[in-house]
Amino acid sequence: MSTIFDTFIAPPCHDEIEILYQDDHLVLINKPTGLLSLSGKNPQNLDSVHYRLVKIFPGCTLIHRLDFGTSGLMVVARNKAINAALCQQFSLRTVSKVYSALLCGHLKDNNGVIDAAITKDPALFPLMSICSIHGKPARSRYRVVERLYHELEDGTLLPLTRVELTPETGRTHQLRIHCQQLGHPILGCDLYGGLLIPGTERTPRLMLHASELHFVHPISDELIKAYNACPF
Repeated sequence: MSTIFDTFIAPPCHDEIEILYQDDHLVLINKPTGLLSLSGKNPQNLDSVHYRLVKIFPGCTLIHRLDFGTSGLMVVARNKAINAALCQQFSLRTVSKVYSALLCGHLKDNNGVIDAAITKDPALFPLMSICSIHGKPARSRYRVVERLYHELEDGTLLPLTRVELTPETGRTHQLRIHCQQLGHPILGCDLYGGLLIPGTERTPRLMLHASELHFVHPISDELIKAYNACPF
């Protein structure tokens, strides 16, 4: 079995975590881009969502994660019982998540489904791979919001498509690799082709934002419908 070496060192993140809602059971936050969800093994990667929040909410735990470059909505449990209840909702796929993204190029269809199994490959770490034989089932839906052009410094027009992405499963890097599979990587995605098109290499961030999160509050049984405006 191959040994995985993680050489990534996160640059300092000076943006604050925005607390959108809190009660005695859970916290709903807006995660900034450029912040790890969990601290890494390397002591230089100590700063993270969990590292910051546990100072404010002792004993809090993460239910799910967002990639380092992804911003947006996360729900955090304040105790073990809430963690277990929310984890069950995620595992049963009763939690609804919607992401906003900018994709490279103009998509032909206004909506569609990407159905492609995803697997880990230690030899390619940290990349994931599409593999129908060894991969775990992964399915994402997309809907085009608008097709636009971004004017570069030299006057060149870069075609982009703003989309809503809805993952039906929750695999690592699912939306990023599925958009690459679609032939339209997420703008700013360093791992899956979002910085390869001329004019994209200086994109300041991964253009992926968790904009909606719907789940049932474990104590009140109220349906929580959280929305957070896309910052790009």
